[in-house]
Amino acid sequence: MALREIRLYNDPILRKKSKEITEITDRIKILLDDMIETMNEAEGVGLAAPQVGVLRRVVVIDVGEGPIKLINPVILETQGEVIDIEGCLSVPNRSGTVNRPEWVKIKYIDIDGKEKTLEGRGLLARAICHEIDHLEGILYTDKIIEEVEIEEDEDLSNEV
Repeated sequence: MALREIRLYNDPILRKKSKEITEITDRIKILLDDMIETMNEAEGVGLAAPQVGVLRRVVVIDVGEGPIKLINPVILETQGEVIDIEGCLSVPNRSGTVNRPEWVKIKYIDIDGKEKTLEGRGLLARAICHEIDHLEGILYTDKIIEEVEIEEDEDLSNEV
């Protein structure tokens, strides 16, 4: 595994749409492992492939229950709305309020090539939606309602 460079908000790759994965190769598995290591090192809860310069539809998330690897995730259903503070590893030192679903159901492919579904509430739902937006070239700053000042010593445990 290796740390990868996290691309920042002014990098044009973050505005491009990612390509679907058609075959789960060793390169994809290595990418996912590298993304988890990079996310953990940066103390984030989610990371999408475009954030490390790869335009492929893969996402990793860990909201404290262990890492989840999502290949070609697609939102099937959402319910409710919650406005809460978000940050982003590609937009350091900024945060703001964003409206996201309270609950989300997605389908995705796991690293063994099996189609699965996943339901998430709260922070997991927020992270899923945030990371899938990255795959579409959308940053949370496009959806920001209000910028929020975060104190330097404040724990921002929702940097996705």
